[in-house]
Amino acid sequence: MAKDRRIKQRNQTKANRPPRGGRRASTSVKEKRFYDSLRDIFVGAEVEGESGYINLMAIKSRYYEDGVFPKLKQDTEKALEQFPEFREELFDKLYTFFHRYFSESGSIYFSFTPLHQNVYEKVYTDDKDVMLFWKTHMLYYVKTDRLFRNLEAELDGSKFFFDVSTLEHKRAMEKREIVHEFKTKRKDGTLVFNVSYSERGRKTRMDKILRECRKQGVAVSEDTLERAFRVFAKQSEVDYFINKDAKAFLREQFNLWLYQYVFSGESEWRETRIKQLQALKDIAFKIIDFISQFEDELVRIWNKPKFVLNSNYVITLDRTAERDMGLVERLLRHEGFKSQVEEWRQLGIVGDSFRKEDVVESNLMGKQLNDKYRHLPIDTRYFKDFELEILGLFENLDEALDGWLIKSENYQAMNTLLSKFGNKIKSIYIDPPYNSDTTEIHYVNKYKHSSWLTLLENRLSIAKEYLKDDGILCIAIDDNEYHRLIHVVSKHFPENLGVAVVRSNPAGRSTPKGFSLNHEYAVFCAKTANASAGRLERSSKQKARYKEEDERGRFEWVNFRKHGGLREEARSMFYPIYATSSGLSRIPKMTWDKEKKEWIALEQPREGEEVLLPIDEQGQERRWKWTSERFRENKQEAKVDSDRHGQLAIYIKSRMPEEGVTPHTWWDKKEYSATDHGTRTLKDLFGEHGLFSYPKSVDLVKDCLRAAALDPSCIALDFFAGSGTTGHAVINFNRDDGEHRKYILVEMADYFDTVLLPRIKKVVFSDEWKAGKAQNGQGCSHFFKYYQLEQYEDTLRKAKYEGADLFEDPYRDPYNQYVFLRDLKMLEALEVDLEQGEVKVDLSKLYDNIDIAETLSNLRGKWIKKITPDFVEFEDGEKVDFKNLDYRLIKPLIWW
Repeated sequence: MAKDRRIKQRNQTKANRPPRGGRRASTSVKEKRFYDSLRDIFVGAEVEGESGYINLMAIKSRYYEDGVFPKLKQDTEKALEQFPEFREELFDKLYTFFHRYFSESGSIYFSFTPLHQNVYEKVYTDDKDVMLFWKTHMLYYVKTDRLFRNLEAELDGSKFFFDVSTLEHKRAMEKREIVHEFKTKRKDGTLVFNVSYSERGRKTRMDKILRECRKQGVAVSEDTLERAFRVFAKQSEVDYFINKDAKAFLREQFNLWLYQYVFSGESEWRETRIKQLQALKDIAFKIIDFISQFEDELVRIWNKPKFVLNSNYVITLDRTAERDMGLVERLLRHEGFKSQVEEWRQLGIVGDSFRKEDVVESNLMGKQLNDKYRHLPIDTRYFKDFELEILGLFENLDEALDGWLIKSENYQAMNTLLSKFGNKIKSIYIDPPYNSDTTEIHYVNKYKHSSWLTLLENRLSIAKEYLKDDGILCIAIDDNEYHRLIHVVSKHFPENLGVAVVRSNPAGRSTPKGFSLNHEYAVFCAKTANASAGRLERSSKQKARYKEEDERGRFEWVNFRKHGGLREEARSMFYPIYATSSGLSRIPKMTWDKEKKEWIALEQPREGEEVLLPIDEQGQERRWKWTSERFRENKQEAKVDSDRHGQLAIYIKSRMPEEGVTPHTWWDKKEYSATDHGTRTLKDLFGEHGLFSYPKSVDLVKDCLRAAALDPSCIALDFFAGSGTTGHAVINFNRDDGEHRKYILVEMADYFDTVLLPRIKKVVFSDEWKAGKAQNGQGCSHFFKYYQLEQYEDTLRKAKYEGADLFEDPYRDPYNQYVFLRDLKMLEALEVDLEQGEVKVDLSKLYDNIDIAETLSNLRGKWIKKITPDFVEFEDGEKVDFKNLDYRLIKPLIWW
């Protein structure tokens, strides 16, 4: 229906459209060029397929043709009545200004900035002397996608037609392959293919296509097909951006441009000339005001909180069994258990010999889980009718969860979850795309680095709101963007805690410039000065220093003399100690000389005693490490022994700190190797292919989280989750010490389903894997939730923009009235009963499988305590009735 409506609307628009530039016979070349350019700004390039963006652009096109164009033309003609000689210059200057700020996708930014045209941008500030400027800093980066159109091609005597009418465009910044499927053969022999984006790892089946062609009696080679597919793939790509404040940006740019234009050559000011320039500005601002309404609408949709969809929980059997063994037995008898076992087999958790009768054992203590199967991960997607019963086992649901896995474009997720998790995160670790040759984001515009910075800045601006006051952000990066990243990070995280150089590739990776890359960086920063880096675990080499042990633990003997010059305030730690070769030592009676500010001994050494002072081998005055009072109190921690020169010296016990060591700036553990440990870990988990390129080492991420001060019972966030290494690291932490750290992982790509989610299930069941099969390792008790979020593209696709009549109110500025006020958007979820004075909510009209409880939890910023069939109860005791949902609670989700 939606597609039919758009097609009908597009056809009506074309039928009603005046000839391009042909509004009157006397239209000049410059006037025609301006109006053609303006139409392109509004309408954009024509695109086929299923896309919410196409939906909105169709409305934008109608608004232009039926609304703004006639009105703007009328206002322009009226303004030119006073000075017709200004006509050519007005249209020429309007075109000169506007065409440089609009891209093929309709995005508003510096798309054309030749030096000779003196495009200016205000980059100064009153409170900073150094700032980073980049050309897309005023934008939200959405995605890069193709401007798909149906395409006909002929190769080697064969005809091909590629049908994109049902193709769903990318929802976000995803790397997704094009998939071709044979559809039919036309009477003229043309081979027709459906085109779509890959889902869950689906790929073009060339063997299947060749078989279908043979069935149709068509002899076509695999090489010809591949070349035809490449021809289709060459369709133009565009970058989709949204300007955060299009009106302010364009008005400022116009004022700067007009100033430069006027004062570059104007010498005399006549009243007529002033009125001409004012008319130019008035027309330009009317265009800007109307254009900005559409951009502002996209901003509203981009920042709208999103619905939670298709949620499920994963819980290990032991978590259920310790609360209700009877429920475990019913799960084993459930019809969905067969599907669950099949998933376990595919994951390599169980083999073909698995029998559900072996899961529960009976002994003198009653029924218990078989130790081998205690940590089997139950996915409630197979037991939806039991899900609420499982959740009801916990008095405080969100507190009981160990993690959340969220399939979403990360800006949408960060914006949606902020109310719930804002100021609650202790450590953020992200490994964003490095924008290097191997991990390049394929931006179409010529601002490769600028667009990458926009991608990061958009997300970092929200990330700071997640951190606690003493929270720490860690970003993995390499040399390709490091120096630019540091500037944009400092904008939101002014406290630079340190940068670790990580030897991540011992073998090195060759580069075209002749160097072998062995390293990358881990950048640690914070939003306040209250943050302090955590401690790293000691290496075996570091532990070996502490060779001796007593009842208090391991220690080493160190010289009691403290290095460093003797400062005035340290004189109190320069005092004599009387010692004998047998090891007896004492501090004589002393008095403090206020003038000299030093201790004076009141006793002489006894026979056999030597006077020991903190003076080094060169005779330089140093100081002791303890005050005299502390030495007396802890004399048992000291000893007298000969130093390497055969002289008597004082030594004290230096104990191995429990909290670990201060992070250094050079990290070179062999376990940090991405190839030897990151890739190897995934190959062990999934088999030889590994399914993911350039995964981080779990040991490296663990140390990054340690340095980012991830304490027990804290939450770690990773919004570039990739293959899930951060979740794996947190699980290993908890497995080691039994604590309850939580994690939030956000990922949009296809490998959320093929790698990330399966990986978490696997590592929960066992910490030892080989060739994709679980070994007899150690599992852990675990409980997490995973779900999808409604996306920007989903909202555009669902929103109802019918196209209201414009400019009906003569008393309002027609270019600034909100043109979408009368559109339905997503209000179809509401049913108004005028007789009863009630508004009923039916969210099923929008999406299937909405998780209302989690949606409201994110929206209201409250953690979930309990979910029942009838209501959700939050941590503060508030209950929301599902069956009588107050529309005011969900208004931000359906009307913006």
